[in-house]
Amino acid sequence: MLAMEKRAAFRAILLGSAVIRPGSVYDPISARIAEDLGFEIGILGGSAASLTILGDPDLLLITLTELVEQVRRITRAGNLAVMIDADHGYGNALNVRRTVQELEAAGAAALTIEDTLLPQAYGEAKPQLISLEEGVGKMKAARDARTDPSLVIFGRTGAASITNIEDAVARAKAYEAAGVDALFFTGVKTRAELQALSSATKLPVMLGTLEGDLDDDAFLASQRVRIANQGHTPIAAATQAVYDTLKALREGIRPKQLKGLPSAELTARVMRDGPVKDRIANFLGVKR
Repeated sequence: MLAMEKRAAFRAILLGSAVIRPGSVYDPISARIAEDLGFEIGILGGSAASLTILGDPDLLLITLTELVEQVRRITRAGNLAVMIDADHGYGNALNVRRTVQELEAAGAAALTIEDTLLPQAYGEAKPQLISLEEGVGKMKAARDARTDPSLVIFGRTGAASITNIEDAVARAKAYEAAGVDALFFTGVKTRAELQALSSATKLPVMLGTLEGDLDDDAFLASQRVRIANQGHTPIAAATQAVYDTLKALREGIRPKQLKGLPSAELTARVMRDGPVKDRIANFLGVKR
């Protein structure tokens, strides 16, 4: 599937009426599994990317080049439309422009640009935001950078929890006016906050991890929420599985005695073994 087709599929979700829960992916295999299980879209979160690439916390220590290479590996692996957490765009508005260009070329279906002050400021323990004016500049730069108009750009803000809901509303309006395709809000805690944000804009909405009475698909749909993030538990589960397996081997358990391993059929499926063998037969003359 071409990148434009994946982006069209992503846009169709934003234009629909259902609330979609994306599959958190972090490498080619996890993306193929999400696709095979029927997830409509995938998401590569900043924390998942940092763990996969560096094994570090989500402190913006990875580079744009490292992120883009991982995105390219994921998008080439299958037909899943994948959304990318592009953090603050790796710098100012001009860096945002470069970030969008590179992620578009790597096959991203959608990406987020946020207004958090990154990396963390010296001496400041709590998250901070850049000014609304600088945030608008970043959103304009992101829109200007894309050459494929079907690439989806989310304007992301955490103002609801970092400053206040009034600031979040002002930023949402400004980012909508700057031309982003959708809005991504983190830190929204109540229905009243979501209603304030939804009524102030007309764009499709994405929310971070939900809690309490916000976790209600009917209500979310009524507020134009089209994507509700579920966090990034797959990479956490994979970490535990690798730990348990290595621990068992270290303690003397033999490989054939291990539990919880994938079947040969599942392994072959996620490796796309059948199509690869067809290519070997067709191109190398080796009979199956």
